[in-house]
Amino acid sequence: MSQQPFSRPGAVDLSALKRPAQPAPGSRPASTSGAYSVDLDDQNIQGHLESSMNAPVLMAVYSPSQAPDSARMVDDLEVLADEFEGRFLLGKVDVDRAPQLAQALQIPSVPLVALVVQGRMMPLLQDAPPLEELRGLISQVLEQMATQGVSGRHQPLAGATPASGDASEEEYVDPRYAPAQSALEAGDIDGAVAEYQKLVDANPADTEAAGGLAMAKVLQRTQGVDLNAARAAAAERRDDVAAQTLAADLDMLGGHVEDAFARLVDLVRRTSGDERDQARQHLLGLFAAVGNDDPRVLKGRQGLASALF
Repeated sequence: MSQQPFSRPGAVDLSALKRPAQPAPGSRPASTSGAYSVDLDDQNIQGHLESSMNAPVLMAVYSPSQAPDSARMVDDLEVLADEFEGRFLLGKVDVDRAPQLAQALQIPSVPLVALVVQGRMMPLLQDAPPLEELRGLISQVLEQMATQGVSGRHQPLAGATPASGDASEEEYVDPRYAPAQSALEAGDIDGAVAEYQKLVDANPADTEAAGGLAMAKVLQRTQGVDLNAARAAAAERRDDVAAQTLAADLDMLGGHVEDAFARLVDLVRRTSGDERDQARQHLLGLFAAVGNDDPRVLKGRQGLASALF
């Protein structure tokens, strides 16, 4: 994948846009198209890019007429936006429909996918790879962002139907968890750990709080970690508990839940004594982070039992 320098790495300036661009014949109308994807225009782009202060935005610039593969790539990115459930917002710019916006953004060519984090735009790719390659790239990027403390999520867009559940149903948020959630949204991971710990101390049977605490601890353990160095250490030291548990945490952040479980099950199988117990306890914490009813956890528990006995 090419990663050429982007001509405008800073904040987007839309002052050159005096009026909305007129749609080109045959192009799609501007509309929200999914729970976590939106067609960008000169009227809404600034607000959506500002949401990158809390969670990443992927901006995909494409042209059905000039680069047909780019339209297919955008469809794939919409699928992934729903899969990742708000870990990034997909903003789509159709240059056929909004040429003025593309000009204001100083887009060098299409297709272009850029990562926007805290108002800064960084290029990811300038081609249209297949779905699986996109999934791997995005997983790696989000994993790296999480190690830097960027771990917020976007809320489903108004008027969009989430991939799962009835759009008419509003999710109930228990106020007990609000302080911890607010801390996470503000990037205060230590504060979130402390808030979840209070809930667990008050009620050890609160599985929701225990799961939140376990996931917040994953974020806490991976803060400031050099992703490449951690991966290299795990590859070199297969029986090193610290190296393998850190790699498992990074697997979790990247969305590779089953890989994280398998890594630690194998570690339990290869170790003994205190090291085995450390690996087992770490794995139990990851089970709690995902949730005991999740089929991946049930499978992981079976693997752990096999490794122990």
